[in-house]
Amino acid sequence: MTADELIRAAIESDEAFIKAFSRIIKEELQMTASEFSEKSGIPQSTIYKLLSGHREPNIKTLRQIVSVLRRMEGTEKTDFIAVIAARPVLESITEKKIKIQGRLLTIREYSATSMEDAILAAIKAERDGAKAAVCAPIVSTTIEKVLRIPIATIMPPKESLITAIELAAKKMG
Repeated sequence: MTADELIRAAIESDEAFIKAFSRIIKEELQMTASEFSEKSGIPQSTIYKLLSGHREPNIKTLRQIVSVLRRMEGTEKTDFIAVIAARPVLESITEKKIKIQGRLLTIREYSATSMEDAILAAIKAERDGAKAAVCAPIVSTTIEKVLRIPIATIMPPKESLITAIELAAKKMG
């Protein structure tokens, strides 16, 4: 986990930050400072000053670096709605990101072939950080009793999946 390692190093000392940041860019990511600048949107001069020790990272720059590293690692924390359903329903989802009420939300799929699978998937989704869940009516009332996040119900036909996702987004606030 390079992002977590960089955070620990930044807390430890400026020298530890410089060493960790340099190693992450060169060895872990196999990039140049210039390539990292382009990928992150952080000015090249800022990256060079940080790596040479001529500048301490301010909190905004550190957050930006950590966000980029997490995105590259695939561990970025984003708001998401869990869709708990059978594989054929999940295969009908064409968009993994959806804009609702001006918010860009990620949709994560949790496959379930039985009520037990659906309940376990819902618990896993909440533990993974889901902000809301969408599921079939046969399990939605049970899942609502178990989870603390908002639940929306998929109603046939399949067009209602998007409607249910929109409802879940509205419920999560």
